[in-house]
Amino acid sequence: MKTVAIISQKGGAGKTTLALHLATSSALQGRNTAIIDLDPQASAANWSDRRVAEVPVVLSAHASRLNHEIGRVRDMEGDLLIIDTAPHSDSAALEAAKTADLILVPCRPAILDIEAISNTLNLVKTTGKPIFVVMNAVAPQGSEATEAAEAIAELGVGICPVQLRQRVAFSRALISGQSAEEFEPEGKAAQEASQLHAFMCEHLHIPTRELEGNVA
Repeated sequence: MKTVAIISQKGGAGKTTLALHLATSSALQGRNTAIIDLDPQASAANWSDRRVAEVPVVLSAHASRLNHEIGRVRDMEGDLLIIDTAPHSDSAALEAAKTADLILVPCRPAILDIEAISNTLNLVKTTGKPIFVVMNAVAPQGSEATEAAEAIAELGVGICPVQLRQRVAFSRALISGQSAEEFEPEGKAAQEASQLHAFMCEHLHIPTRELEGNVA
């Protein structure tokens, strides 16, 4: 079983959006996929309650139960586990990072987010696990994402080449318990979600369709 931890100490960075879309993309490709929702707001679990499809499975848990829940997913013969962490919780984020094969850190291209990301990176770098920052809620036009990525790269961390842009389909899909790929399969949000999933699979050495270039 492969495990991905979505971590950001800043609220509103887009952790749950990444977790839900990556897990759904994986489930759509036939993998037994689960999400562990460690956020007290239980946004991923609430999304699952609105969802018609049975996969991906979402398990809502307190951070102290993380290892137990990981064991549950293994017992379910899970292929992929996504851990959606809570903001402002160093101990839980660190435990999730330690269990992960890959760490993804979402970040909006705004000064407050960029300033805050150093705390997250300092925390997860101690694990020695592969880390990539994913630029989220990027404006469809302009250079702010490029400038933000350059600033973050100076912190000594990889930048995911796939960016999730500000697209209505991302938020509308979640309202109905779907992902952008399900809500608007031919849309740009769906393409970006698929490309991000392919990037994740590439770094987890999971066979999937080839990673394509980013969508403008």
